[in-house]
Amino acid sequence: MHGASKMASSPTSGESTQPNRMRIAAWGTAAGLILLPLIAMRFTQDVAWRPGDFVFATGLVVGVGIAFEAAVRLTRNSAYRGGAAVALLAAFLLVWINLAVGIIGSEDNPANQMYFAVVGVGIVGALLGRFRAAGMMLALGATAVAQVAVFVVALAAGLGFTGPITVFFTGLWLISAWLFREAARDSLPLKN
Repeated sequence: MHGASKMASSPTSGESTQPNRMRIAAWGTAAGLILLPLIAMRFTQDVAWRPGDFVFATGLVVGVGIAFEAAVRLTRNSAYRGGAAVALLAAFLLVWINLAVGIIGSEDNPANQMYFAVVGVGIVGALLGRFRAAGMMLALGATAVAQVAVFVVALAAGLGFTGPITVFFTGLWLISAWLFREAARDSLPLKN
């Protein structure tokens, strides 16, 4: 019996007993990101977060981290993991920037709510595609289209010109879609 419990706790070949350094670095960076405003508040009055701000930011950072952990566990395909990383980074930055300073005018401008719909398109698309690479490719392509649509609506309504930020985020969504396309191609059976 003693030998059986010893075997169950010992790593199998290929497993590492050392913690994954990249994982520790990623979660450490996430913790640092949350602590950064707390530190800044001690030195400047320009940063004035309330407890609710910290709760929301922590939820956002942890949510993105858990989503990436799930993507890593879902597949060993590096293109899929890269696509997930880029999409999650884009979604995180879009929400964070939008809430912090706003994209259309200030963060208080209700027109900024359209950017949450952009992220929503990606989430709904991922769910509909069941997180499969081909479905994710389509979801991120649709997200890029939604990003451009917000630009067009904002421009047509005279809300402001958001061209550079639109190009930046559309580029991230398209890079993610391309990586998922590569992951989908890798998973296709070879033709004879």
